[in-house]
Amino acid sequence: MIEGLLGFAAMFVLMALRVPIAVAMGIVGFVGLGLVRSWPAAISSTAGEFTGIGSYTLSVVPLFVLMGNFVTRAGMSRELYHAAYTLIGHKRGGLAMSTIAACAGFGAICGSSIATTATMSRVALPEMLRFNYSPAFAAGTVCAGATLGILIPPSVIMVIYGIMTEQSIGALFAAGVIPGLVATGFYLLASVWVTHRHPDWGPPGERSSWAERFAALKQIWGVLLLFALVMGGMYGGFFTPTEAAGVGAMGGFLFALARRALNVKATVQVLSESARTSAMLFTIVIGASLFANFLNFTDMPDALKTLVTSLDVPPLAVIFVICLVYVILGTAMESLSMMLLTVPIFFPLVTALGFDPVWFGIIVVCVIEISLITPPVGMNIFVLSSMMPSLPTSTIWRGVTPFIVADIARMTVLILFPALSLFLPRWLGL
Repeated sequence: MIEGLLGFAAMFVLMALRVPIAVAMGIVGFVGLGLVRSWPAAISSTAGEFTGIGSYTLSVVPLFVLMGNFVTRAGMSRELYHAAYTLIGHKRGGLAMSTIAACAGFGAICGSSIATTATMSRVALPEMLRFNYSPAFAAGTVCAGATLGILIPPSVIMVIYGIMTEQSIGALFAAGVIPGLVATGFYLLASVWVTHRHPDWGPPGERSSWAERFAALKQIWGVLLLFALVMGGMYGGFFTPTEAAGVGAMGGFLFALARRALNVKATVQVLSESARTSAMLFTIVIGASLFANFLNFTDMPDALKTLVTSLDVPPLAVIFVICLVYVILGTAMESLSMMLLTVPIFFPLVTALGFDPVWFGIIVVCVIEISLITPPVGMNIFVLSSMMPSLPTSTIWRGVTPFIVADIARMTVLILFPALSLFLPRWLGL
């Protein structure tokens, strides 16, 4: 227990010295293994982690990243936003609700919150500002709506959680569908509440004719086809998750090619961006895996499990405490690093208390969503700020506050009603 706590302390010291978190976790893991076990064991573990990155199972990550970049290049996000706008854009707060609906649809074919933020900040934010939306409310809507990208399948975060905990990626994807719809509903309610209190923050847009609505809905056939191809092929037994990711990447490429959104330069940019994103993710995975290996050779996970199970507290209280820990960590740590760091500690405890590991995965993803929009490290806020430097960061923080409240309420519902997450996986026999 003491060795594990000292390891955490050393890691936070390195982070305070501005050492990148992946490097900090890797250093502490390597040195910790050397001290707790032996230096040859530390060297062997490090070599094993680098070799493991080349495994077939992990190839699903860069393929889904590549799919997301191709569909972004193909302009599918604009079509989703336009379709949602024609349906509800004429209502008070309608553009904000259109943005949330478009983010949910785009998350179903992208799987990246950061990519969704960057895309929607170019597509939806200028439109809301053109119709005199409050800059804070408009920015908060984009940042919050983009978090749906890591919950609605396919999701890179879910893939990594499934690999870490040896859970079915298909079951995790199925488990994320209903919670994703619930999350979308809570965000829509938050938008209604904000515009009810401040009508001038979300004035109505222009009303579209039914002909325009039908024309806009016809344009999103590509999104629906790609989603049905990837998810339907996987659950129909035609593809494994890795093969589904490959099919999705090829489908995104063909859509972008058919729409003449690709040339040699654009293709190189998409491939380079996907490679950089994948390299960043895998670097974090390597560092976190080294740190997790170190923790496994201490008695910290077992000691924590023994301590909690000996306490006379309801199991749900433990889950709420774990979520509180995640929210606190999310104010200082990047989301993927936080998950990779904590899951090896919390997962044995949660399963020992009798909770379903797939359900816990959904809860972890939901809490990570909150960390993407909480100060001071909310990644979505920084992405939007870099895309729209004219908006002060303080304005964006103010705009996401109602959505953070909606996130906490939604997370409470998912904790109290596990069937919302587990119904589809069980119905599909996963």
